[in-house]
Amino acid sequence: MGATPAPAPLLIACALGIEHLALRAGERGGADGPVTVVRTGMGPKAAERCVTRLLGDPGLAGAAVLATGFCAGLAPGMHPGDLIVAEETRDPRGSVGCVGTELLVKELARAVPGRTVHTGPLTGSDHVVRGPERADLRATGAIAVDMESAATLLTAVRTGERPVAAVRVVVDAPEHELVRIGTVRGGISAFRVLRSVLPAFFEWHRSLLLPRR
Repeated sequence: MGATPAPAPLLIACALGIEHLALRAGERGGADGPVTVVRTGMGPKAAERCVTRLLGDPGLAGAAVLATGFCAGLAPGMHPGDLIVAEETRDPRGSVGCVGTELLVKELARAVPGRTVHTGPLTGSDHVVRGPERADLRATGAIAVDMESAATLLTAVRTGERPVAAVRVVVDAPEHELVRIGTVRGGISAFRVLRSVLPAFFEWHRSLLLPRR
C-alpha cells in the first residue's frame, strides 16, 4: 500500500497589518493540513505579486486560496461586522467563481453567531471607495468592494486549478462610512468578527480535500 497523500495546503491572504493581527489572534486549532496566513500588502498589484510568489513555492502546490479581510458594503442596511461570502469576485480583467459558498455561510453562522452573512458578487477596486461611487458599484450587482480579493483569486486560478473563495467583513457601509478603521466602534466590531472566522475557513478547506491522483 502507498503512503497516504499529504493534505493540500490552505493559503489565507489578507492585505493589512490589522487584518493579519486579527487572524493571528484567532483560534488556530482544527486545521486539516498546513495553513499559511499571509499579508499581501494593500492594493491589487501587491496582492498579485505576493500570491504569484507564494504559489510558485512547491510547498504550496495545489493550495486552496481564500482571500479575506475588511471591505466596504454597498447595499443599504449593511452594518459593520456583517460578513460577505463572495459567489464570485470581479475586476476589469475578469471574474472568478468561488467554491463552497453555501458551506462557508453555514460555518460562519456557527463561528460568529448573530452576525448577518450576505452572499453575492464582490468587486475589486484599485482605490478606497467613497460616496457616490459606492452607488455606482452597487448598480453593477456587486454587494461589496475591496482592493485585493479579485486580484488574489484571479492570480490563484491562473497559476493552476484550485478551489478559491473570498470572505470579507464589512467595516463600513452606506449608512456607516468610516474614516479611520482603528478608532471607531465599527472598526473594532469588524476586527472582533475577523478574529473569529478561522474555524469556518478550516471547515471549508476540510470539505474540499480530495485524494491526489
